[in-house]
Amino acid sequence: MIDFNNSAYLKLRPVDRGSFSALLGPMLVEGETILSAFQTVRDGVVFTTKRIIAINIQGITGKKKDITSLPYSKIQCFSVETAGTLDLDSELDLYFSGLGKVRFEFTAQANVAEICRMIGQQVL
Repeated sequence: MIDFNNSAYLKLRPVDRGSFSALLGPMLVEGETILSAFQTVRDGVVFTTKRIIAINIQGITGKKKDITSLPYSKIQCFSVETAGTLDLDSELDLYFSGLGKVRFEFTAQANVAEICRMIGQQVL
């Protein structure tokens, strides 16, 4: 489970949508599809048509995985800080009802406007 007191996923870069298909495929509900995927060195975040899935790879071997499902229906609001001249990363803060804030930090290669559009389509 995400530690909501220290809930940051840092330096997420875009990866192929199929990167997490083997892991998440059996967990997706009928009609749910992966829209986009992002990955750090080991951890990942996947946006689907129904939720955001945060994947935390644990342990030395990486065999232990913590998977947290964050439904769009629980998002109260979200904010984005885009990359600047010196700060090349963008941050997305999501505020979940009854859970708290989750922060995702994306590298410059991520299209944050597209991510906001995806979330907006599901939340609004």
